[in-house]
Amino acid sequence: MAVVNTVSSSARTLWPASRAGAVLTVNLSAIAENYRYLKSRLGKTVCAVVVKADAYGLGVAQVAPVLEKAGAEHFFVAHVDEGLALRPFLSPHTSVTVLHGPRPDAAEVCVRNNLRPVLNSLEQVAVLRDLAAKMDKPLDVAIQLDTGMSRFGLSEADIHKLVASPELLKGLSVSLVMSHLACADTPQNQANTMQRERFEAYAHMLPQAALSLSASSGIFLGPQFHFDLVRPGAALYGVAPQNEGDNPLKPVVGLQAHILQIRHLSKGDRVGYGLTWQAHGPCRVATIATGYADGFARAGAAAGCAWYKGYRLPILGRISMDSMTVDLSAVPEGLLEEDSMVELLNESYGVDAVAKAEGTIGYEVLTSLGRRYHRVYAAAA
Repeated sequence: MAVVNTVSSSARTLWPASRAGAVLTVNLSAIAENYRYLKSRLGKTVCAVVVKADAYGLGVAQVAPVLEKAGAEHFFVAHVDEGLALRPFLSPHTSVTVLHGPRPDAAEVCVRNNLRPVLNSLEQVAVLRDLAAKMDKPLDVAIQLDTGMSRFGLSEADIHKLVASPELLKGLSVSLVMSHLACADTPQNQANTMQRERFEAYAHMLPQAALSLSASSGIFLGPQFHFDLVRPGAALYGVAPQNEGDNPLKPVVGLQAHILQIRHLSKGDRVGYGLTWQAHGPCRVATIATGYADGFARAGAAAGCAWYKGYRLPILGRISMDSMTVDLSAVPEGLLEEDSMVELLNESYGVDAVAKAEGTIGYEVLTSLGRRYHRVYAAAA
């Protein structure tokens, strides 16, 4: 990736390159391209964006303005304080929605800062209804419905209570009714159709509003899952939306780590905590400056690797808090020296590949990338 400009931030670029053990590069142009690609699949459906968890760990201060410039007008976060942190980086006309809704003591702060709460329970409905009465004005809210995931949202019984007692929504202007798919990354799963049908039935019972069911993976289930608005998150940042097939999204992150030490091992020498790896013959190994405190789980050691100019460098033994050991045997002698950099994430070996090695998902890898990296925010040439 050709870098034509970088953006630094005291909040995210914590260490200068000269002192950091590794450099994380975030391709902002790729994020914008991913947004435009997702939007191109939607017809008239609005493409919102999810920037919770500090834009999935990549830095909301840098990412949010890029998404707004690409056309996003609706932003979703998880917590009230994420919305408060996001607001300064967006134009006043943009919509910011808080997925968890506010806790009782945070409700007034939420609405006074032009953050739309998602109401997930009758208790939250009551809190916002009382606040609307106190402020003597209607309050814009979203309502979430539980269509089978048993995580967030009003149950079927709750919905019937609202239907039987419309005054429960007095003072609340419901502009969005939403739910969330549990199995959208596996298109053949019948739960997707079940949830869609429940969503349509439940939403029909409530005041008319825009409807939203799908996040990243749901977009790829087809138009019948799109409704009025979709809420992609991980797909914006390059995570594969489906478990099978090619990933149509641009990779967003690259990670290079410095070699701290190179040593030659003899047959029988062991590596790392627990001495779990043993050399079968003479080999060269390198200790590199990234560990589980930087987002690489110990569980991924057996199948994980680093890369250097196309050479695969298997991880040896257990990953430590601040470092890991890789096998350099495939790299010609002298090509790599101490303080050289190897790749842990690149265009062909991204967060989904690391996730497969660790037995998890790309979402977790992406949001776990540590704060000790020097960060470069780059635009592609």
